[in-house]
Amino acid sequence: MAGSLNKVMIIGNVGRDPELRYTPSGVPTATFSVAVNRRWNGPDGEAHEETEWFNVVTWTKLAERCVEMVTKGRKVYVEGRLQTRSWERDGVKHYRTEVIANTVTLLDSRPTSQEAPEGGLPDESTGLEDIPF
Repeated sequence: MAGSLNKVMIIGNVGRDPELRYTPSGVPTATFSVAVNRRWNGPDGEAHEETEWFNVVTWTKLAERCVEMVTKGRKVYVEGRLQTRSWERDGVKHYRTEVIANTVTLLDSRPTSQEAPEGGLPDESTGLEDIPF
């Protein structure tokens, strides 16, 4: 197989309102979390459920639109790629894996002060020329 693929698609509920920040050069970025539930029956027939949390990062116009439209509790479809970054604090190495989103689509019909345009939020490039971390 030639090449590689790094693509993730999740559907879940927003866990916290997006937080908008700007890189030193003024590029907007927004972060929020999405909870994805998984249900299954165990060998004994008992129902089980677990929740996986994803940290989502958006950039440029998509970040600005997410801050306007995405709120805690909304059901969203997020498509993008996985990225793991690391840093060291007090001699301890830390890691964080994030979904760098290029598409965020609202899936519920919950009324908001401004409704999303048809098809959800615009598809944008990730604009990773300046990383604010």
